[in-house]
Amino acid sequence: MSGSYDDSVGVEVSSDSFWEVGNYKRTVKRIDDGHRLCNDLMNCIHERARIEKVYAQQLTEWAKRWKQLVEKGPQYGTVERAWCAFMSEAEKVSELHLEVKGSLMNEDFEKIKNWQKEAFHKQMMGGFKETKEAEDGFRKAQKPWAKKLKEVEVAKKAYHAACKEEKLAISRETNSKADPALNPEQLKKLQDKVERSKQDVLKTKEKYEKSLKELDNATPQYMENMEQVFEQCQQFEEKRLRFFREVLLEVQKHLDLSNVASYKNIYRELEQNIKSADAVEDLRWFRANQGPGMSMNWPQFEEWSADLNRTLSRREKKAASDGVTLTGINQTGDQVSQPNKHSSVSSYEKNQSYPTDWSDEESNNPFSSTDANGDTNPFDEDTSPAMEVRVRALYDYKGQEQDELSFKAGDELTKMVNEDEQGWCKGRLDNGQVGLYPANYVEPIQ
Repeated sequence: MSGSYDDSVGVEVSSDSFWEVGNYKRTVKRIDDGHRLCNDLMNCIHERARIEKVYAQQLTEWAKRWKQLVEKGPQYGTVERAWCAFMSEAEKVSELHLEVKGSLMNEDFEKIKNWQKEAFHKQMMGGFKETKEAEDGFRKAQKPWAKKLKEVEVAKKAYHAACKEEKLAISRETNSKADPALNPEQLKKLQDKVERSKQDVLKTKEKYEKSLKELDNATPQYMENMEQVFEQCQQFEEKRLRFFREVLLEVQKHLDLSNVASYKNIYRELEQNIKSADAVEDLRWFRANQGPGMSMNWPQFEEWSADLNRTLSRREKKAASDGVTLTGINQTGDQVSQPNKHSSVSSYEKNQSYPTDWSDEESNNPFSSTDANGDTNPFDEDTSPAMEVRVRALYDYKGQEQDELSFKAGDELTKMVNEDEQGWCKGRLDNGQVGLYPANYVEPIQ
């Protein structure tokens, strides 16, 4: 690599050494590289922060979608809660990764940006003040030595040229002695030429040695001055290197969630939720709420009542809706707790395949529209009223419309009309209010 210097035009660089003229520019360039490396590190952190944000968003979207699918699906009980615990884990981890993103951008990114602004000062004409100071320092330290080096190169060329001329003159003189046609005057001129050449060699050699000695004498001061400027550049670079190390350690701490207590707690809680899944408890709940353990309003003889007309009209209106959402369930007694479920058909149930040839007659359904004797279904419009039965509320229920009753778990009321096809009964509260309520929200008082 050849260096360049204003006062050293024509000086041949013999090596890649720092001490060669102009080779200090690599050290000066390192200052500009330091500024660019700050930008590179900021871009690196910014990209990682964007990845953290996207990952957090994807976790949240995944958790929301699968939480809905699981809640609307056929899974129930403690296993459902264990499954949903994964969605809770994703939501919490998402929050932590958003915190990582915030730390990277608000702390690490800003710290580098501010340090870069304080360490590098731009000039009006372009470039950085620190670069110019280093450049000027090296040029000033190298200028005297470079000037003497140029003198050495000139003296060396003159000496080498004199030596070449001397050798050529001696060769001509020697050849002329063997030429009989050459007169003594011409021979004398050749001999004088040899003599002058030898004197030129001595002069140029002396000048060459003198300039080289002067260069040698100037070298220690040159090295001292160059070392001083170089050390200043080293100190500037040391600050950057130490700062980068400090920032990278902080980035590592922000990225390392394994040392975050809340992160460990997320998976500790997830493990506990999974281990709390109890097949026996889930089977007991299903038996009590969906199986033989459910209460049953067995068909009884019912007298005709004019109030049935309004009740059945109400049922027809309910049947026209897509479904009924039962909310605010608070179980009492020995019932197993279960998260709220919508009674409307879920996306999972809509996708299931069921036999198309099923009928009430084939299954001997006791609730078919016509029984074996041709009698009408007790839930049809002309059904006779049942005997009044005292029942107790299993859950809280708040009436959704004016003709519906509201009660708390444990309240007692009187059932006046048995359950219809849509699962509604008609009853009367102790304060005399008459209205409708979901049949599966109460149980008979033994």
